[in-house]
Amino acid sequence: MVPNCDPHDQLSGMQLLEELTKNAGAIQEMVLNEILNRNSKTEYLHGFLKGERDKGLFRKQVPVVDYDKVKPYIERIANGDNSNIISKNPIVELLTSSGTCGGQPKLMPSTEEELDRKTFMYNVLIPVINKYVKGLDEGKGMYLLFIKPEITTPSGLTGRPVLTSYYKSRHFRQRPFNRYNLYTSPDAAILCPDNGQSMYTQLLCGLIQRDEVLRVGAIFASAFLRAIKFLEVHWQELCNDIRTGDVSGWITDKNCRQAVLGKILTGPNKQLAEAIEHECKKHPWEGIVKRLWPKTKFIEVVVTGSMMQYVPLLEFYGGGLPLVSPMYASSECYFGINLRPLDKPCDVAYTLLPNMCYYEFIKVKDEDNGASGSSIEGALAEEMVPLVDVELGGFYELVVTTFTGQLNFCLWLPSSPC
Repeated sequence: MVPNCDPHDQLSGMQLLEELTKNAGAIQEMVLNEILNRNSKTEYLHGFLKGERDKGLFRKQVPVVDYDKVKPYIERIANGDNSNIISKNPIVELLTSSGTCGGQPKLMPSTEEELDRKTFMYNVLIPVINKYVKGLDEGKGMYLLFIKPEITTPSGLTGRPVLTSYYKSRHFRQRPFNRYNLYTSPDAAILCPDNGQSMYTQLLCGLIQRDEVLRVGAIFASAFLRAIKFLEVHWQELCNDIRTGDVSGWITDKNCRQAVLGKILTGPNKQLAEAIEHECKKHPWEGIVKRLWPKTKFIEVVVTGSMMQYVPLLEFYGGGLPLVSPMYASSECYFGINLRPLDKPCDVAYTLLPNMCYYEFIKVKDEDNGASGSSIEGALAEEMVPLVDVELGGFYELVVTTFTGQLNFCLWLPSSPC
């Protein structure tokens, strides 16, 4: 169910997206078939389906639930029970939700195959952005990426955020060369467990390579703004490192230092340090991103949902650079991509990719009066609307059934028009 996508092949990438969206109904039926074929005999689904794999029976018998209803099953796995209580495929880790949509972090079971789906999503984004922005293979991206602390559950499974999982996986660390996704940050800096040292090292590398940077960003708008605030505090120290050709003494992470010294910071560069100082001394810092990285074509960050509040500040620091909000994703599943990446933040819409999970929708009255948790949980089969049957202009709550054990699981996301 995970198609191949070569990020270097613009034509094939766009054709793949066309095929996926054109055949969304058929693909959704295939996805549900695959989920049921795999998991119908798990303890969770067997309680409703008695081993049957009938899609109609699934829609009728398996209730829509929130996290609290599946939490006991996940906790059993965390405490050492067998993965097959919810998933035929082995659970390899538990992903902790970011909480950006509100509420407390949750544990989400994940299999090795889910990393393949994430890699597919990242690959298919590239031809979409290349359609609108040319020449991205002629430079690098200054993407500020970080890992977060992990926990070990009694079962021995690791619990960690979804992005930490991806950056530590072979899919990221052993990724094939991709000229469209060359980063200024060395992997050692991204994988540094000390976020302060990681931030400093990544900004240092981004400033040294400023003339090669064609795009900048982070995952969330809030993370990118934290980097700007960090730069406001540390720019003089960063310039001193560039001037002297050495890395500040408080950067003690050996891998960070080895990745920078002699490789990216190859010696003193007084001219570059003075050019950066010249821009940083100007106040206010309006347009600082465009001034420090003059070849930058856009800022890539998620600006929808709770991140919308940061748009004015991003526009202030960006100096007119487009804000590209690339994808719609969560700890439970990666869902869709922005097919019009240069749209203004208020106009951003995401296209759900039908091969990522099984989608259903519950119609609500309007955007400001979405369905309550109690009205969604346990929704009747006749209330569920398939992906291809949503109505233009309608407002819906999204329900997903994933490959990994979140079965008929309601995502508490703001209702959105289709």
